[in-house]
Amino acid sequence: MNQTTFAIIGTGIVGERIINQLLANPNCKIVSAFDENTQRLQEMQERYQLPIANSIEELFETKPHWVYIGTPPNSHASLALQAAEIGCLILSEKPLAHDVESGKLMVESAKQANVLTAMHFPLMYSPAIQTLMNEVADHSLGEILRVELHTYFPHWPRKWQQNPWIGSRAQGGFIREVFPHYLQIMYRLFGNFSFSAHQTHFPEDENLSETGSFAIGKTDNGIPILLNGLSGAGHEERLEFKVFGSEKVITIKNWSELWESKKDEPEMKIETNFTPKTLWDACHDARLGKEASLVSFEEGLIVQRWIDELLS
Repeated sequence: MNQTTFAIIGTGIVGERIINQLLANPNCKIVSAFDENTQRLQEMQERYQLPIANSIEELFETKPHWVYIGTPPNSHASLALQAAEIGCLILSEKPLAHDVESGKLMVESAKQANVLTAMHFPLMYSPAIQTLMNEVADHSLGEILRVELHTYFPHWPRKWQQNPWIGSRAQGGFIREVFPHYLQIMYRLFGNFSFSAHQTHFPEDENLSETGSFAIGKTDNGIPILLNGLSGAGHEERLEFKVFGSEKVITIKNWSELWESKKDEPEMKIETNFTPKTLWDACHDARLGKEASLVSFEEGLIVQRWIDELLS
C-alpha cells in the first residue's frame, strides 16, 4: 500500500488525538514521534507502540512525507524551517506562529523549498461546517446579514487542556487557541474582512492570557461581523458560530452541532448524514498530486494577522 508517512513533533493532548486519527486511517502511517517531555513520549510509545526519536534530528532521519508540528507557537517557525530544508511537507498546529513576522518566515521557507504546507484546522472538515459551506454557496440562507462568534469559557485553561503554556499571555489564551478555527472558516466563507474596533482585556498578572475580547468589523463585501470571547464567567462552556441570512440562520454550537432556524419557527437541530474527507485524507491525496482541500501556510498567515491585531 502506498501509505503517506507522518512524523509527529509534540505528543500532548492534541498530539495524542492526531496519533489516534492517523492510526485509524489505512492510508497513513506514523514513522516517528518526538517530544521534549521524555516521560510523555515514553507513555505514547507504550500506549500505541509508536516508533519514537530521541531528538528532532533523529526524527527527520526517518524521512517522513509530512511533519506535524504540535508544539507551542513560538517554536513553529524554527521547526518548519528545519522541515523545509530537508524537503518535508509541513503540517502546523494553529496558530501558524508566535506572530506575523515568524509566520512570514514559515511561508517564505516553504515557498523556497517548494514543499506543500497545511494547517491543523479540523473544523473545516466536519459535517456541520461542510453543510454550512454548501448552504452558503447555494444561497439557501438568502442575503447574508451578519456573522457572529460567541465563546464562553468558565475556565481557562480548560480543565482537559492543562499544560505550562496554554494559559500564558506569551503563548496561550482563547484568541490563539479557539478563535483561529472560526476566523479561518469565516475567511473561507466570505473572504477577507477587517475590524473597525476591538477591545481585549487582560488580568493584572502579566503572565496570564486574556480574559475577554470583543470585536466588530465587516467583510470586504460589507457583511457585518462580531466576535465575543469571555473566560472565567459563571457560565457553562459554550461556543456558537452564527451565520444570519434573510431566509434562515445556521448556528454551529459547541464545534459540531448544526442548528437551523427560520422566521417565526423554533430552532431545530439538524442531523447530518454524510462523512466528508478528513484532513488526513487530504494530506494523503495532496502528497499523491491529487486535488485536496488544505489550509496552506499562506492562509494561516492571513489568520495570524487577525490574531495579532486582537491581541494588541
